[in-house]
Amino acid sequence: MALYEHVVISRQDISPQQAEALNDQIKTTLEELGGNVAKIEYWGLRNLTYRINKNRKGHYSLLAIDAPSAAMKEMERQLSINEDVLRFLTIRVEELDLELSPVLARRDRDREREPRREETY
Repeated sequence: MALYEHVVISRQDISPQQAEALNDQIKTTLEELGGNVAKIEYWGLRNLTYRINKNRKGHYSLLAIDAPSAAMKEMERQLSINEDVLRFLTIRVEELDLELSPVLARRDRDREREPRREETY
């Protein structure tokens, strides 16, 4: 089986729970077709570089996948007819990177830098 990194951008007007449900739907589809999803990262609602179908923002998700090419084709076919999906990109990689992505690592690093406020009464 081949290894893939897959990014999905869904519409801004769906809820984060619906974006997570879309990720679960992708995972279920791939597992039914003999694949495996090693990692799912929900990056949240982020600004788009340019408008896509009148949307300025989108819910981003990154998936690390180990699946046969037939399973990937079926998953991409289903995403292409899903009205909630704005864009998706699948890239074949040599090995899966299971560490925290730079997007989430930066978010965690920024949280650590924030000064902690101690409340006084």
